[in-house]
Amino acid sequence: MQIRHKAKKSLGQNFLQDANIARKIVDSLKIGKNDSVIEIGPGQGALTKYILEAGPESLTLIEKDRNLAPALAEEFPAAYVCQEDALKFKWENLDPEKKWKIVGNLPYNVASKIMWDVAAKSNAVCVFMVQHEVATRITADPGSKKYGGITVWIKSFCDTQYLFKVPPTVFKPKPKVDSAVIKFFPKPDNEKPVDIKGLAGLIKYCFQYRRKQLGKILKSFISDSVVQWAEDEGLSLKDRPEALSPLQFQSLYKCVKNDFPS
Repeated sequence: MQIRHKAKKSLGQNFLQDANIARKIVDSLKIGKNDSVIEIGPGQGALTKYILEAGPESLTLIEKDRNLAPALAEEFPAAYVCQEDALKFKWENLDPEKKWKIVGNLPYNVASKIMWDVAAKSNAVCVFMVQHEVATRITADPGSKKYGGITVWIKSFCDTQYLFKVPPTVFKPKPKVDSAVIKFFPKPDNEKPVDIKGLAGLIKYCFQYRRKQLGKILKSFISDSVVQWAEDEGLSLKDRPEALSPLQFQSLYKCVKNDFPS
């Protein structure tokens, strides 16, 4: 059976048509026989058949579309199809005893939110295809113009790697921008932040005023401990948020958390 479905603009989905790119994405995940794989938004199954060929322990397909989900279940009976919005999926409930790997060609309009949640709430190796601009932001280094809040957040939980660019010509309908494939490697639990709600609030607050200096952004929270923190980190309160590494954001939060609303 071949899945046929006209893409809806509201989904923000462009379906991958190139088998070589699909196989390359799946190969990047390095699936083993003990891996439990989740594919987000499989759509017409461009990646799904190659995932199954790799022989994982299990495959779960998270597909929101009520027409595509049953068609996927019929074409790929070896996979479990979960008809659900990936934005509402409880990533924190994944069995910690299993080796999870997550893959997906993410719709541009929800990709950042999905990756934000997956990075913080799962402990999975991930391979995602996203808009090229988003890929370069997520893999950016401190101090660069592309470095932003989502960079800090995801790199607080994962090491990130830019893999390769994907042209618009391999999609239908064809998007107006390039895509790119990136990979996440989860950090050990003891290296991840604990108070993630508070840290998220600080990151969003600082990058809301990214053109301002830290001293002005944090003027309501300045204390001797913040001044000492900046000195210890080799930073100046005249620096802007993009100068701080993910670890420095975590240590800054420890200094301001008693005064910062969480």
